Formats: sequence, C-alpha cells, structure tokens
Amino acid sequence: MTYWNERYECMPRSELHALQEERLRATVSRVYHEVPFYRHAFQKLGLMPGDIQTLGDLVKLPFTTKNDLRDNYPYGLFAVPMSEVVRLHASSGTTGKPTVVGYTRHDLDVWAEVMARSLTCCGAGKHSKIQNAYGYGLFTGGLGVHYGAERIGASVIPVSGGHTKRQIMIMKDFGSTILTCTPSYALYLAEVMEEMGVSKDDLSLEGGLFGAEPWSENLRKQIEGRLGILALDVYGLSEIIGPGVAVECPVKEGLHVWEDHFLVEIVDPETGEQLPPGKYGELVITTLTKEALPLLRYRTRDITRIIQEPCSCGRTHIKIDRFQGRTDDMLVIRGVNVFPSQIEEVLFRISHTEPFYQIIVDRKGQLDELEVWVEISEDVFSDEIRKLEKLEEEIRREIEAVLGISVKVKLVEPKTIERSEGKATRVIDRRQL
Repeated sequence: MTYWNERYECMPRSELHALQEERLRATVSRVYHEVPFYRHAFQKLGLMPGDIQTLGDLVKLPFTTKNDLRDNYPYGLFAVPMSEVVRLHASSGTTGKPTVVGYTRHDLDVWAEVMARSLTCCGAGKHSKIQNAYGYGLFTGGLGVHYGAERIGASVIPVSGGHTKRQIMIMKDFGSTILTCTPSYALYLAEVMEEMGVSKDDLSLEGGLFGAEPWSENLRKQIEGRLGILALDVYGLSEIIGPGVAVECPVKEGLHVWEDHFLVEIVDPETGEQLPPGKYGELVITTLTKEALPLLRYRTRDITRIIQEPCSCGRTHIKIDRFQGRTDDMLVIRGVNVFPSQIEEVLFRISHTEPFYQIIVDRKGQLDELEVWVEISEDVFSDEIRKLEKLEEEIRREIEAVLGISVKVKLVEPKTIERSEGKATRVIDRRQL
C-alpha cells in the first residue's frame, strides 16, 4: 500500500486523539478572540474557551451554518487580517450571494497536503499525468486538485471543464493516467468517446478521483467499466477547505477523513443531537488547522454515517460512508422522504436503461406527483411497444418498492436528457412551495 504521508495517515488512534484535542483547543481560542460572531455566540451560551478541553466537550460548542457565512458576507468570519489572506474562493449559491472563503499561505499548504494524500490513494505519483477537468476559478475544485498534484510531483494537465471532444483528444495524445472531474462528467466523457470511436484501450488512464456530487456504487461500476479505471470518491466543500476533506482508498469501504485537520461528527438533522457511529445523519465538521476561516461544528447538510472499523489499507483515520444525498436535496413527496440516489440505485440495476435520468416533481391540486424520465438504450428504443411498456412497468414497480409511494415513469430516447460538464441537474421541482 502506498501512502503520501505515512506518519500521519497511519498514526495510532491515541496519538491522533491527543493531536486533535490540542488543535481543537487552539482553534476555539482563536475564534473566540479573533471572530466577533463566535465570541457573541459563546457569550450567549455562557461558554469560555477554557471550557473546551477534550473531544467530549465538542457538543458544548455552537453550530455554524451556511446562513451564518452569508449573514457575515464577505469577510465577517475571517480570523486573520486581509493582509494575511493570499487567496479568495467562493461557493456558488443557488440563491443570493455566494459564501466567501479565504486562505492564508498555511491554509493553502494544508489543502495541497490533504489533496496529495487523496490523489495518492487513487494511485497518483510523480510519474502520473493528471488531467484535471474540474473547473478553475472561484470554484475550489480545479485549483485544489492542481496544487495537490504538484505537491506529489505529478504532471498536471489543467484542462478545466468543458470542450469534451478536446478533452478526449488530450487524454489520448498526452497519455493522461489520472482523470479528475465530477462523476457525471466522467460518464459523459465515456459516452462521447464511444461516439468518436475512441476505445478505453486507446487511452493510458489508470485511475480517477471524482466528487462534487453524490454518486452511487452502480455509477462507479459504469465509469470503471467504460473507462477501464479505478474510480474513487473524493469529498470536500468550499467552506471547509475544498476537495480533500475525505477520500476513498482502493479498499472502497468508505471515505477516510483526514482527522488531523478535520474533526467530524454525525447529528440528527432535526434535533442537532449527536448520533453514535453507524447511524445515518448530517455530517458536521470542525476545522482544526484553518487560519483564515476556522469553523466550529459546520453543518454540511450532507447525509452519511461514521464507520469506525479499522481499514485493511492501514490508514487509521475513521471513514464516512458514501453520501446518501443532502438534507436540502431531499424531496418530501406526500410525507415521504425521497433522495435522488435511491432512484439512481434502482435504475442502475435494470438493463436496457442508460445512466442518465431526471426527476420531475409537480403538484396537481393538493397532491404531489413524482415522474422519473429514464433514457433507454438504442437497442430497445425501436423495439415493439409491448416490450417498452413492460420495461416501463418494471422500472415503476422497482422504484415504488424502494420509495413506498406511487410514481410515474417516462421512457425517453437516447441523448434526450441534457448532459452536464459539472454537477448534474437531477431534480426539477415545479411545485410552488
């Protein structure tokens, strides 16, 4: 097994806990003295920095939410003067202004470190050619991968997103060995490759690091099969640092959280109560080494669980499960919680369907209706009506068995659903809620 930083990645749990507590105390003191928002929050709770000594004291701390960042837009939560901020990024908000994040030189160094570890998990090394198809700019993906790749000494191809046929030409001609992008874009690349007559055997690809959106195990199998690579999940969010908070190792039994930099817990999304390992809930992250924008108990809205069992890869950092979705992506249909990932899992089990779908939610009168548009493969699109009706019925029955509510299914011809060069748009909610 290859590691980037074996000393930290394989640190004994007792040493790791001691390091976390030391860094937690330092972070709490920093935000109390340097960030008025946190100082006021502490005072409202009657809390002083000295009250936080151990990991068990974490539950005493207040939560931080995305709204807190928006309310303090743009720099109100920064813990250092702007003269020490050497980089600014921003996450694209669906409503209102973006959330702004800042980095000191130390923060950029940490980011490069955790991304170097993550890329190494995917098989990258100094002889790798990493085709980075994440977007560059205010979005943290592109530059996060870029600096991690340079840290390990790999050759970076900063192609950014889009220009799909050009991506494939570069992949083939440059001999790219590692691909980084969203999983939905990786699948689209595979589709366009097939249209161009480019085989996976024409490429030198060995691995891919895919993130920025939830994706299923079945989607992984599609990507691995069509591109002939090891496909691993990477997780991050701009507010915390960007990609590199957690990553899968080749064992593929969860994502290792780099716990020397990020302290994680799972809470009940409704009550905020901390949940034990193994229980699904909302992921909450406390940064332990961030200087410019340290955050306490940041509510990510991402749904997962903690896996405590030791990993056979030798890394000692705990794992979180593949993400089930987000609390803000969750649809409530006639009182039932529905995640797009549940529908995706069903579709990938059924033959003659393409891995592209869209969920349409509408309201007729007082009743919510759920319709799933599913692309079908060329070989069955021109088939007789009876066979298409049978396939449609099979899909509807399987989805209803998982969700427990009635759904409509619409089969659409290949290439009907819009492809994405970034995060895929899976849900169209037409309700006026």
